[in-house]
Amino acid sequence: MKGLDFRKKRKKPPQRPRRKPGSSRLKFEDKRQKLHFERRHIVINAKVVVIWAVEILILCMAAVFLVLAFGERVSVAGDSMNPVLKNGDIVLINRLAYGIKSPSRGDVVAFRPNGDEDAHYQIKRIVGLPGETVQITDGSVYIDGEQVTDHVYVTGIDYAGLAEEPLELGKDEYFVMGDNASASDDSRTPEIGNVSRDDIYGKVWFEAGFGDNFGFVSD
Repeated sequence: MKGLDFRKKRKKPPQRPRRKPGSSRLKFEDKRQKLHFERRHIVINAKVVVIWAVEILILCMAAVFLVLAFGERVSVAGDSMNPVLKNGDIVLINRLAYGIKSPSRGDVVAFRPNGDEDAHYQIKRIVGLPGETVQITDGSVYIDGEQVTDHVYVTGIDYAGLAEEPLELGKDEYFVMGDNASASDDSRTPEIGNVSRDDIYGKVWFEAGFGDNFGFVSD
């Protein structure tokens, strides 16, 4: 029985039909939410900016004015005002005080002797006022012939100097002394003499050196 083939023929698996171009595919809905960023436009208000700038300028000017008017610093040289002020103390000067009123007896003032711009500020207390006659007799101060103790904190003066004889002050002149008379060069000496109103820099009102005398300076 030649030529007979009894082997089983394998059947080929059915082929899947090919998808035609453009045929539909499975689609899945994308439920993710997309982020949306809102674009904000910054609007600059020119009026607000100008007002803000003016306010800053005014504050700066006010600060400078206050420093120049009340915060001018001067160092004390010597112990002529001891114990109220001591050598090395730092004091603040009120430069506006005498634009409102005239210096008074008892005020502690800063001045340059004879208007010398190169000289260090002297700090003394006003004893005699314009038009008065000052004399120092037996260690006491006399104004227009009467002994004065109010607002005059110096006693036991050993040296009368120019005030040994009656000394008449001009209409804009002041007689000044240090509270510690024995260590003070003041209106009694020819080097200083009477102090002109124009030479007074301002009123000493505060000791700012954070030392023993820190605080307001007494009149």
